[in-house]
Amino acid sequence: MTTAPRPAFDLSADEARRIALRAQGLLGAPDRRSGVRGVLRRLGAVQLDTISVLARSHELIPYARLGATGRKTVENTYWKGTRAFEYWSHAACILPIEEWPHFAFRRRAYRNRPHWNHELPDGAYDQVIKQLTTEGPLTATELGGAKRTSEWWDWSGSKVAVERALMYGEVVCVERRGWKRVYDLAERAVPAELLHDELDDTECLRRLVGLAGKSLGVGTRADIADYHRLKGEQVEAVIAESGLVPVTVEGWGKPAWADPEALAAPPRGRHRTTLLSPFDSLIWERARTERIFGFSHRLEAYVPRHKRVHGYFAMPVLAGGRLVGRVDPAREGGTLVAKQVTLEDARSVPAVAQALVEAASWVDCTDVRVERVDAPELREPLTRELARALA
Repeated sequence: MTTAPRPAFDLSADEARRIALRAQGLLGAPDRRSGVRGVLRRLGAVQLDTISVLARSHELIPYARLGATGRKTVENTYWKGTRAFEYWSHAACILPIEEWPHFAFRRRAYRNRPHWNHELPDGAYDQVIKQLTTEGPLTATELGGAKRTSEWWDWSGSKVAVERALMYGEVVCVERRGWKRVYDLAERAVPAELLHDELDDTECLRRLVGLAGKSLGVGTRADIADYHRLKGEQVEAVIAESGLVPVTVEGWGKPAWADPEALAAPPRGRHRTTLLSPFDSLIWERARTERIFGFSHRLEAYVPRHKRVHGYFAMPVLAGGRLVGRVDPAREGGTLVAKQVTLEDARSVPAVAQALVEAASWVDCTDVRVERVDAPELREPLTRELARALA
């Protein structure tokens, strides 16, 4: 680890929080003209996940920033034309298509990987490429089967092959159909001027570190590394040439780096009040979320039911630039059900009610029902506020 350079700016904790919110598109007027495409460009990566409660996470991300954008519009923006591609970033993510060249370092790393969890049967790779070449976009099932047995991990030979081709960059996912990946050859799906691996690792990493810093607004080295799941030493090697500037942040205790554009003008504007997906990039990194918001966030979907504290898919509530509670939602016909609500205090009630009503309207629910409030004395005020908002 090299010695940290002298900070160019000293930021208060509040300034850093507001810079982070603006960078993530959650402070200031929403950019409706650029829409979902603008959200994707701003964030640099939108995480995918199989869980669907209100909607899938990649739909919830633009909703949190733009409001009630049509869900079909969201899907079309991601998958129609050549605007985006799916690849491994923070996790499986939708990425702006123009960043294809900058993931060459990861494609090369996969090609040089000596060991894999799934064995690739002889001839399976060439067969998959041949089939996609002659038949066009196909799912793993159409390629010959996604699984050998009913076990989730037991991939068929064709599934192993096409996923390997995806990692190598010879194949891309061109859409999700019933949550199944639809694969096609990269040469057909990626614009010709972008379809290359000419950039060396240093140039790729410099670009992704700069983009991560811009999307975060301000972050520690660990924050920046986590955004696209880079290694600490990869960030360390290029951060000085990334365009980011060193800063100190009150209470952070570690060196930080900021996007110079984020420092050029103080963050001002209207705060969003909304439910956040647990996979929202604002709260990806738990230590960062605690540092900025004083909020401990953990997805409990994979925690045994009896050990859950806040619920299966507890969604943090953002209001006034702070995380003020959690809602574990479900849908029953035309009713949005708040199975469990956790409130910071009584002052959070109006914001949580507003977030619930707006989310209900977005997913075509006409009613909201509250099942449990962790602070029982706040149940009646919340119910009353919901009734007023729904009237």
